[in-house]
Amino acid sequence: MLTDAAEMLKKAYEGKYAIGQFNINNLEWTKAILEVAQEKKSAVILGVSEGAARYMGGFNAVKKMVEGLDQDLNITVPVAVHLDHGTYEGAKKAIDAGFTSIMFDGSSLPIDENIEKTKEIIEICHSKGISVEAEVGGIGGEEDGVISAGELADPKECKEVASLGVDFLAAGIGNIHGVYPKDWKGLSFDRLSEIRAEIGDIPMVLHGGTGIPEDQVKKAIEKGVSKININTECQIVFTEATRKYFEEGKDKVAKGFDPRKVLKPGFEAIKDKVREKMEFFGCINSAE
Repeated sequence: MLTDAAEMLKKAYEGKYAIGQFNINNLEWTKAILEVAQEKKSAVILGVSEGAARYMGGFNAVKKMVEGLDQDLNITVPVAVHLDHGTYEGAKKAIDAGFTSIMFDGSSLPIDENIEKTKEIIEICHSKGISVEAEVGGIGGEEDGVISAGELADPKECKEVASLGVDFLAAGIGNIHGVYPKDWKGLSFDRLSEIRAEIGDIPMVLHGGTGIPEDQVKKAIEKGVSKININTECQIVFTEATRKYFEEGKDKVAKGFDPRKVLKPGFEAIKDKVREKMEFFGCINSAE
């Protein structure tokens, strides 16, 4: 059941658990995540970056693929198709394609321009029943060419953006995209608390969920982080499983070269990782 993400995150915030945003890169990724969400009776958010959308053929192709799988797999849990780190132009294209949730990432813009464009995107989306995520303070690492060192978001700026009517807010609290370096200083819970005090009960988003120690993730959920983004971990386990398939020579046995067989170990590895994360986030059975 395709839906926006606002209601599922409101329930997560009130219930002190988090919904996973798992980014998709192809059909196998999408099918694996949907099957586990149904199995675990959890709402789920399918994240799509602009780069991934281009790779899969475009926003319309992605939306129709998700819609088709949702119907053919008899998925009954809430599923949001979410633009991840969308530009102003990308957000409008995803809206036109029928995405049910949009993240407009204006964090690299001057705060006044970020606010102006965020406000416009919110007006468009809310008129169509689409949820909106905004970002304040860059998330560390690189995402679709946007590079940030992971600065701490200004709580007052968070309040300004939140007051525009965003459904959930991503704010930099020291988190980064990709693999965390050994000298990473950890999440700033002081800053998280300061932001929470300014924005009230709006659910918050933790980008760069791969590699953050479990105790820090659980503490973040307790403090109102209701959406956690996972991408790198799924990419790593998919690649490892696929590499092992070739190293063991399975592509040389019978019709082991069939791409459906080649991709199956990676498909199953993604399912295992999503199960693990859903258990950890506390969202099992949340869709019942």
